Amino acid sequence: MIKIQELAHLAGVSTATISRVFNHHPNIRPDLRKRVFAAAREHGYQPRLSLKQKNVIVITPYNAVWPVQSCVDMILMALMQEMPQRDFRLEVLPFNNRDRIEDIQFCAAIAIGAEPADFKDWAERFPVPLVILDRDGKPNPPHLFYVRSDEAQGMKLAISHLHERGCRKIGCIIHGDPGTANADLRHAAIVRALNALKLPCDDSLVLFSGTGSEKYVELIGTLLRRGVDALFCPGGNAGVIAFHAFSLYGRRVPEDISLIASEQTSFSRYTVPPLTTISPDYHAMAVATADVIEACLDGGEAAARTVLPYSLIKRESVVPAQTTYVAPAKKR
Repeated sequence: MIKIQELAHLAGVSTATISRVFNHHPNIRPDLRKRVFAAAREHGYQPRLSLKQKNVIVITPYNAVWPVQSCVDMILMALMQEMPQRDFRLEVLPFNNRDRIEDIQFCAAIAIGAEPADFKDWAERFPVPLVILDRDGKPNPPHLFYVRSDEAQGMKLAISHLHERGCRKIGCIIHGDPGTANADLRHAAIVRALNALKLPCDDSLVLFSGTGSEKYVELIGTLLRRGVDALFCPGGNAGVIAFHAFSLYGRRVPEDISLIASEQTSFSRYTVPPLTTISPDYHAMAVATADVIEACLDGGEAAARTVLPYSLIKRESVVPAQTTYVAPAKKR
């Protein structure tokens, strides 16, 4: 690996300029930054990132930071608890304002729920790690890293719980459209789980919600007409919407139908009945993210991809387990 003095000579700049480029100084011209990065990639130069500058940018998928929804809100809360304990300062930047990143000094970035394709040129623009949360893609250390939940394990966990409680025709509504976010991963995992249990799993029972929440009531009505005895809704804010739909269709939870949805900590436990949920381990996601960033800053090895298990929070929206009657022993 070449030294900073050699890189400076090859790029035709001073070592101080090299240092400012790799510390992402805002006064460096874009053409100069591009030239230095190109020389560094060509000759295999890897800078040691500074531990003194501990500003981390968090890129969220919304224009407004508050109120945010769903897992974005819970991931942010976990990051805000974990990162300051390690002396990192967080600056939240909505995705639509990401062009401002050129004017900010930072040592790392975190993107929540972002599509990897949106950051395909990251390594060419910034010599610092980017951790993408809640998505999967092709790692590119020392620049791109992924921390996400295990969709296969989570979908199997929910389907298995419904099966164990006696549900035999499970309808599923996956948040989003095919080809977006984690929708395809969840669809494939749900079909595998249903097949493994020899339960019906054709396209009439495993549906996509599309964007937003407008279609849920209609889709739930469709599944009820198809005779489902349970509903599983991963992603989005489907839990409360499902309760509303069941009330419109005159169905009781869990007497008539069991329900599992993704955890929404602000209200899941307070529904009537309390909602059984699957939940990512948000604290573990924040810890893994901080570990990756610290490893990069220390010049060590960081996990290119971290996959964490879901947990199942068992509440009263799933039918109780069937108890087997045992006749009392006859007296002799």
